[in-house]
Amino acid sequence: MRDTFSLDRSRPNYAWCFDCVPEENSLILRVGDVRVEIPAQDLVLLYPLPLLGEKVHARFGEEFPIRFDFLDTIGGQNLSFQVHPVTEYIQQHFGMHYTQDESYYLLETEPGAEVYLGTKNAIDPGEMLDDWARAQRGEKSFDDEKFVNRFPARKHDHFLIPAGTVHCAGAMVLEISATPYIFTFKLWDWGRLGLDGLPRPVHLEHGAQVIDWQRDTEWVSEHLVNHFEPIAEGDGWREERTGLHEREFIETRRHWFNKPVIHYTHGGVNVLNLVEGVSAVVDSPSHAFDPFVVHYAETFIVTAAVGEYRISPCGDSDGQQLANMKAWVRG
Repeated sequence: MRDTFSLDRSRPNYAWCFDCVPEENSLILRVGDVRVEIPAQDLVLLYPLPLLGEKVHARFGEEFPIRFDFLDTIGGQNLSFQVHPVTEYIQQHFGMHYTQDESYYLLETEPGAEVYLGTKNAIDPGEMLDDWARAQRGEKSFDDEKFVNRFPARKHDHFLIPAGTVHCAGAMVLEISATPYIFTFKLWDWGRLGLDGLPRPVHLEHGAQVIDWQRDTEWVSEHLVNHFEPIAEGDGWREERTGLHEREFIETRRHWFNKPVIHYTHGGVNVLNLVEGVSAVVDSPSHAFDPFVVHYAETFIVTAAVGEYRISPCGDSDGQQLANMKAWVRG
């Protein structure tokens, strides 16, 4: 992230960047020479229907349901090993009506990069849970090679992570996720210590209740790794369905293009990221908004009220192959 986004190199290493979380982002407004910053959530509360669309608003209220974020471990260590609660568990124990299903889309990788996903065939769940507990007490390191699948991770791979699937990664990940607030059960943090010198806290008690032990090597390989399905193509573009899993409410598509392409919101909010290419321009054939330029790895939102919009190569990307990832709430 520091190299790609020209971040301040004198600052400590960067690891996280969250988009589409209104509670954690701001809107910058100008009135003459006055610059005003307000919570992004104010926009969701003020204009939920034009922003989200009728069906999404009926389901989620004044909540923005899709999150794109960056998880950057290049030059660092793996993410914590974790699992998210299944829908039934988060409803019963935390009063939320949806959970954090997600996926990892690989933007950049180092040689030997891997994604950890699901458990190995025929393992003993009790033995794996005991190994985590002993690791948290500092008696040993968690034996991930014995219990957990590792998949080679390359640029543009897409790993689906429905709730209940144990996972972590070491790469530059675009995480496409649902947005319940703070519901990740950490299971192992690779022996890292907090500022107090003690092992960082984990959530084994909750995690043990939600792990789907049927998501083993064969199941994960068949259902969750690189499910690219051709959908449509035309002059200078092609579209692929990339997931997510049938239990998840987010639909994701990858679009490759080297010419202008028309998109439609179909009455719901669209969230996109330019995952290949230097830059593209986004405009509205009906002049619903002013054109704007997006650059590699930038996330942008197209509101439900826009309807038709167009994405075109521009600048150094002219004549090159570009790609964007696009997500919306399934109907």
